[in-house]
Amino acid sequence: MPWTGPVAGWVTRSDTGLWSADGTTEIGRVIVGNVIEGVEGLDVERDGDVVTVTMNRPEVMNAMTGFLFREFGRVFRELNADESVRAVVLTGAGGNFCSGADVSEQADRVGGAVAVNPLRNLRRIKASAQALHECQHPVVAKVYGVAAGAGLNMALGCDLVYAADTARFSEIFARRGLTIDFGGSWVLPRRVGLHRAKELALLAEVIDASEADRIGLVNRVLSEADLDAHVADVVARIAAGPPLALSMSKALLNNGAQTSMSQALEAEGQAQAVNFGTQDTGEAARAWGEKRQPEFEGR
Repeated sequence: MPWTGPVAGWVTRSDTGLWSADGTTEIGRVIVGNVIEGVEGLDVERDGDVVTVTMNRPEVMNAMTGFLFREFGRVFRELNADESVRAVVLTGAGGNFCSGADVSEQADRVGGAVAVNPLRNLRRIKASAQALHECQHPVVAKVYGVAAGAGLNMALGCDLVYAADTARFSEIFARRGLTIDFGGSWVLPRRVGLHRAKELALLAEVIDASEADRIGLVNRVLSEADLDAHVADVVARIAAGPPLALSMSKALLNNGAQTSMSQALEAEGQAQAVNFGTQDTGEAARAWGEKRQPEFEGR
């Protein structure tokens, strides 16, 4: 059913802006555009150029049902299509990130209570993982508590991962008689190396934030008291950057491991050629000459 909780107000940057009553001072920019709806269990909120997606089933550590996986994919496809977005935060409610798929649905499926073919269901989940990976905007995972199974691989599918010092991580699939999914087989060895990835997947151990930091699973570990402020600072800095250039840098880095040096250099050249044709590059040059911070518009 439609969620009646927080709904994002979507914006596009406007040449007119918002002006003071006497018409002499620009005080902000017009907030217009589309609205994206969350659903019960998945909240979507917007603050300026930054969108926060919150998995919100705290009674089950934000475990995801098949329906929520599908809605997760829809949300990220709509995020990808909205060029006014500058950065996305993915997090969980109630002190945990996400414990993975809802195990009660797995039990129902094994017992024959769910009629959906497992392959069809997993292809829907695949589409959700792909929507996260293909989002053109930088996505930052803010991890409190448990990030396990598909929940861990959701975090790793983000561009940056920041965790509280009390966070815990596990590729828990083997304990449930399952194989790694939600893109874990692709992203995990790229984060920690092949043999470390096999250790995490085959042993299905729970590791703490300190170990996750040591092996490169996360970008940084912070105290619970400092995590919100740090992520807010990171996303504000991203949102102030040139969105077209950042989205192309993200794509270049994501694709770099699958291309030759020659192909990577050609892709870089094509991206730079696009940049030189944007207003943002001209603004950066003017700002440098005027000794001020640039104001990028994504044009």
